[in-house]
Amino acid sequence: MKMNYTGKNVEVTEALKDVTEKKLGKLDKYFQKDVEGNVTFSVEKNRKIIEVTINLPGTILRAEESSDDMYASIDKAVDILERQMRKHKTKLQRRYQNGETIRFENIAPLPVEEEGEKLKVVKRKKFDLKPMSTEEAVLQMELLRHNFFVFMNADSEEISVIYKRKDGHYGLIEPEF
Repeated sequence: MKMNYTGKNVEVTEALKDVTEKKLGKLDKYFQKDVEGNVTFSVEKNRKIIEVTINLPGTILRAEESSDDMYASIDKAVDILERQMRKHKTKLQRRYQNGETIRFENIAPLPVEEEGEKLKVVKRKKFDLKPMSTEEAVLQMELLRHNFFVFMNADSEEISVIYKRKDGHYGLIEPEF
């Protein structure tokens, strides 16, 4: 895997890179060719946080973990990524039927009791979209006490999603065609 490393409030040392590459190297057996990804290390108060994003064609695998120790966070993130691959193996097989990206034979299926029940849509909602600015959308989201809000962006005239991030700030998802 080819990983890009960045640090927020922490220096990314060679030792940290080496350990991360070694741990993430366990995931190489799942991919046919080199995949690219991003690793972000950050420190907030006493929490050591790692965020790993692996970009596959048409799919993104992501894990974010925090603990008192950066190395423990790395281990947890790798476990999450491995579990995601195992949990979604059949869905990924349907998407990547040619087998050029993922080596499905190396992914052990989850035991039956861990798979859980199938996900189903239990509620549908329809609503009118009125054009509004990003600031208006944030206000509306806060008034509804939701952690995301779908709206028509008045600037781009496209449907967008505003969401509240774990760090308390906001994110904006805009479509790209």
